[in-house]
Amino acid sequence: MSIERFEAGPRMSQVVVHGNTVYLAGVVASNAKGESVTRQTQDVLSIIDSHLAKAGTDKSKLLSATIYITDMATFAEMNAVWDSWVSPGNTPARATVEAGLAAPQYNVEIMVIAAK
Repeated sequence: MSIERFEAGPRMSQVVVHGNTVYLAGVVASNAKGESVTRQTQDVLSIIDSHLAKAGTDKSKLLSATIYITDMATFAEMNAVWDSWVSPGNTPARATVEAGLAAPQYNVEIMVIAAK
């Protein structure tokens, strides 16, 4: 089975497609860094939509999601954005973890796997 890589760099690829499965690297809010958790989550989900489209799929085919937030006190704020974005009836398996992220201006990072 072939492997396709999109936005591949020396350390990682943003998107990897193997067969009918699409793997996204962790996505941070490149356009909203330092802004609110709401704004960062909106930015991250927009980037995820774009990456999934490049791979020929969309959020209705999500299989799993791992969400990293820097403070569980922002869980409800992040969920409000997630709940309005996720495809009704097609919610993925999901985990949310409190973690330190790569840079202090990031408060949300989301990684997803989807079917094609």
